[in-house]
Order: sequence, then structure tokens, then C-alpha cells
Amino acid sequence: MCQNPRVELSWYGRTCVRLRGREAVVVSDPYQSVVGPTGRGITGEIVTYSHPDDRPLAKAKGKRSRDGLTMLPSSLDEAFVLDGPGEYEVRDVLLTGVRTYRDDAKGGERGKQTAFLVELDGLHTIHLGEIGHLLTEEKLADIGTVEIACVPIGGSLSATKTAELVAQLDPRIVVAMPLEDEGPEMNDALAKFFHEMGGEPTPQPRLSVTFSSLPAETTAVLLESRGKG
Repeated sequence: MCQNPRVELSWYGRTCVRLRGREAVVVSDPYQSVVGPTGRGITGEIVTYSHPDDRPLAKAKGKRSRDGLTMLPSSLDEAFVLDGPGEYEVRDVLLTGVRTYRDDAKGGERGKQTAFLVELDGLHTIHLGEIGHLLTEEKLADIGTVEIACVPIGGSLSATKTAELVAQLDPRIVVAMPLEDEGPEMNDALAKFFHEMGGEPTPQPRLSVTFSSLPAETTAVLLESRGKG
């Protein structure tokens, strides 16, 4: 039995992230507008949606999420879907959905959302969707220990506020999720965030992590999008 299982993390664009562990594969925010109606072959047993798709495809077809507001790509039709707060256990994976918001006005401007904490093979990953605020002590207590944090870049939070959010969670690894395609504004937002984190936005294909390989200090990572093409 492997005592130090490996978790592999891939990014498909915007807030779509795939976590592959020994126990299961979890896919967060696989919107058809990001990965296409077929999902481009993305597979997984568990799907989480932080909020409904803002950019649904015209004449989109497919199986709907639990709240009925988002169409799944066909490659994930058989997955177990979560899209709201609560504590769940699916295929020996523990998931906690935490009510958060896409703005700093408790959802008054851009709506509410759910951040998902995923405990997969002993590693705790928080997927923050398009969060637009810092976390209260109560929310931090709900989330608990985090090794990996997936944070949005270029949304409601400035680079400085995003770095403050990271400091609140104190993860070992931060995965940046640019919310728009490459361009001057997005590149500037990434540069400012990585400057705050003391690093450089140098893309890598994917992230492969074991408990023993976690860095001693918080390290920010930018992944190449696998959702293009």
C-alpha cells in the first residue's frame, strides 16, 4: 500500500481544475463554455460547481447540475455533482462546501457561490471559485487546514487582497486561476499577484504533489491551460 499517494492537478481555463488521486477524480467548474459540450475527454467521478455558468453556450444541451442552472459536458454525465454548501463523502473523498460570495457585498453585486474543500488522498485542496472577499474567522474554521489553494486572478479581488486571502489560508501551494484569456490586463493581474507572492508567473503543464514533496514556504504556481484547442 502506498503511504505517500500522489495527487495530480490540471487546469483547463478560468476556474476549471481537475484533481486526480488514488481514490477518485474530482473536477471543479467544468463549464461547457470552458471545456466545450463534450468536455474534450475530461473524466471524473465527482464534479463541483462553485456557481452557475455565466456564459452558457447557445442551445446548450446535456445533463443539468443539481440546481438545474448549469449544463454538464457529456464526458461527465455519470459524475456525482455538488453545487451547494454542506459536508459530503463520495467514493471515500470528503468534500465540504462553504458559502462564499463573488463580491464583497455578500452577493449583492455578483451573487453567492460555494468554495469547496476537497480531502483527497490525505491532501486538502480548497477551490475558491470566483471568491470576491476575505474570509471571516468562522469561515476559516469551517475550512480548516489547507495544503493547496486554487485562487482566482483578475476577478473582484486585487492582487494585494488575493495575497491577503492566501495568507489567511496559509497553504503550501497556491494555484493561480486566471479568469480571462491571455491579454494585457490579465498578464498585468498575474504579474502583480506573483510579485505579491514573491515569484514569477512561469507556466508548467500540471502539478504533481505528495505530502512529502510539499514546499516549506507558500509557493505560487501557474499552470498551462489544457482546455484550449
